Amino acid sequence: MFNHIPLSKPHTPLLDQASIPHALRKLPLSALPQLAHELREYLLWCTGQTGGHFGAGLGVVELTIALHYVYNTPFDRVVWDVGHQAYPHKILTGRKEQMLSMRQKDGLAAFPNRAESEYDTFGVGHSSTSISAALGMSLAARQQQSGRKVVAVIGDGAMTAGMAFEALNDAAHNKADMLVILNDNQMSISHNVGGLSNYLARIWASKKYIALREGGKKVLATMPTAWNFARRTEESVKHMTASTGTLFEAIGFNTVGPIDGHDVIELVKVLTTLRKTKGPQLLHLYTTKGKGFAPAEADPIGYHAITKIAPATERNQSLPVVKKPKYSDIFGAWLCDMASKDTRLVAITPAMCEGSGMVKFAQQFPERFHDVAIAEQHAVTLAAGMACEGLKPVVAIYSTFLQRGYDQLVHDVALQNLDVTFGIDRAGLVGEDGPTHAGAYDYAYMRTIPQIVICAPSDENECRQLLYTAYQYQGCAAVRYPRGTGTGVTIEQTMTAIPIGKAEIKRQGEKIAILAFGSMVAPSLQVGDKLNATVVNMRFVKPLDDALIQQLAQDHELLVTVEEHAVMAGAGSAVNELLANVGLEKAVLNLGIPDAFIEHGTHQEMLHACGLDADGIFQSITQRLKHI
Repeated sequence: MFNHIPLSKPHTPLLDQASIPHALRKLPLSALPQLAHELREYLLWCTGQTGGHFGAGLGVVELTIALHYVYNTPFDRVVWDVGHQAYPHKILTGRKEQMLSMRQKDGLAAFPNRAESEYDTFGVGHSSTSISAALGMSLAARQQQSGRKVVAVIGDGAMTAGMAFEALNDAAHNKADMLVILNDNQMSISHNVGGLSNYLARIWASKKYIALREGGKKVLATMPTAWNFARRTEESVKHMTASTGTLFEAIGFNTVGPIDGHDVIELVKVLTTLRKTKGPQLLHLYTTKGKGFAPAEADPIGYHAITKIAPATERNQSLPVVKKPKYSDIFGAWLCDMASKDTRLVAITPAMCEGSGMVKFAQQFPERFHDVAIAEQHAVTLAAGMACEGLKPVVAIYSTFLQRGYDQLVHDVALQNLDVTFGIDRAGLVGEDGPTHAGAYDYAYMRTIPQIVICAPSDENECRQLLYTAYQYQGCAAVRYPRGTGTGVTIEQTMTAIPIGKAEIKRQGEKIAILAFGSMVAPSLQVGDKLNATVVNMRFVKPLDDALIQQLAQDHELLVTVEEHAVMAGAGSAVNELLANVGLEKAVLNLGIPDAFIEHGTHQEMLHACGLDADGIFQSITQRLKHI
């Protein structure tokens, strides 16, 4: 057990010689516990250097070793769900010495990435996709007669999503030769584990038991009474040791476990048998998130991810640091304040309580807080049902996750004109988590929906006021705000509704008018000072301030729209459409995220790559002025 993150690179002689799977498979079985110890210590050290997802990887060290030891990867496919738990996998698949580049520009991605390694069989960032992807691979292997084995590793949290059960149902229907490993890390599903369940798991996974079971079906098929008795006996025994087993058995999976997911030798034995077994199999593992690091075991949520450890010289400095509140903190505080004024308010989140700043609300208003687990579609329609009965639901959701609930947003909320407010976090570029988590498309997919209101606050105080504005609107309204902190403005506790669709001129200039949305107001003001340009805080993507835009077009030679969103179909496109519809011909420059997936780096590096920092905006405008 480790109590501290190593500050210097640990000595890992066994790991050094087994950092690719074919070398790992040459080790004797007896060496694997020591390898697990070294891998865990190395993972602690390198994550401490770079920051990143933490607890999930510690929990699957033994499983990762066992999978690459038993399966012929990369020919055999292992699909991880989600990528939080894939750091040990990266270390064991030839990327050990690259781990210090994790989440940095031009370095390793935070999640499995098909372009990064042949061992990364499927790109992940959203959860609950592994079983569907693995099933597709399994059916392809069947059609191609390749003999390839396929494994999906899914956490018990990810198993809450409907997509996982849709895939399980289809896998059973197709009698697919695939293994689903349910990683139960004490965060959700039952904890039955011990010597008896380990022993029975080995029996259920054995070739003799499976042959007896399948042969018995044929023999007893002509004797319904005997067959029913045998089936009920088997189900009862499995139910005593694994309450989840009967559910997956009913779907059509042969279920094995639960077994101790940190007993690497036992895992190898069970996986060796399951690799040879036909049909859909489910192995239920019992693991500990943060395993081997005492603070993470004690606080698995707090250690889900960590920031990098500063060098000693930085840690010893005593200069005071003024911490600005994050946008998620602004949302959380507003939520509590609004709930104290309106008993109709209920808050909903799909497993993002901490990330969305809802911890205090959950503590103060537990009966009005609903964490629906990783089920974004359900979260949106749940809100719709509550709104039908006169409640005022607020859905806290990341921009990239709302994409999964788009159909429900359209059909279940907007089409019925229901009163639901969306707090959309992680809008725009998100830095080290990369394109899987970037909120680059929400303007585009939301602004096509009739009657919706879309707000884009430029700072923390405006975020609070626009949340209040959206909440007061009788219909579907969304406030989208970025990850991290804002400009550090004073936050007014009094909540005042802003007139819907009204923009604000922040700086009056000449010739150039910069129409800035949300986070782009601050850098646009810097550019406005250099160019003596008019700068407008648009505040709303829908409805736009039509009258002001038309006036600006008449009074200026160039209109520039700036947004931390995809240029294609974004807020700038909405401005273009307005000008075209009223017949105004005007030189327009649309700045935003280009038609590409922007790879991970710091937030500032990503903005620079897109030309969305002050220097990039200035250069784009001066270049455009040459052609007017």
